[in-house]
Amino acid sequence: MRILAIDPGEKNIGLAISDPTGTIANPLTVLKHVSRVKDASAIVQIAIQHDVGLIVVGQSVDVEGSPTVQSRRAARLYGVIKSQTTIPVILWDESGSTQAARAARLAMGAIRRKRGGHLDDLAATYTLQDYLNYHAEKG
Repeated sequence: MRILAIDPGEKNIGLAISDPTGTIANPLTVLKHVSRVKDASAIVQIAIQHDVGLIVVGQSVDVEGSPTVQSRRAARLYGVIKSQTTIPVILWDESGSTQAARAARLAMGAIRRKRGGHLDDLAATYTLQDYLNYHAEKG
C-alpha cells in the first residue's frame, strides 16, 4: 500500500510517497499554499492519482509535547483533508523533519548556493520514512 505524507508549511506543502510495499519514502512534490480547502483538495487528488491507502499529515510538537502554532495549522489541514476523502488520514509527529532534511541536503554534497530554497518535500520524506520505520519495527 502506498502512503502519502504531508509536511504543511506557511508557504509550501511538501509531499512524499512510499513505494508500493510501504518500505521506502521518496519526495513527490511541493505545492504552493493557497487556502486550506484548496490545498486539501489538491492533496486528495494527488492521493487518488497515486492510489494511496493512507495519508500521514506531519504535526510538530514542542519539547513538552504541547501543540505549537504550526501543529495547530497542521491539525486544521488534517481536518479538511479528512472531510474530503474516505482515504484514512492520520497525524504523525514530524518534529525535527526540517533539520533532518537540511542535514540530508548537506550529506548529499549540495554546494552552498544550492542549499537554500524549500526543504518541504525532503521534510515530508523524512516524516514518512520515520512513520514507515516505526511500523516496520513494531511488526
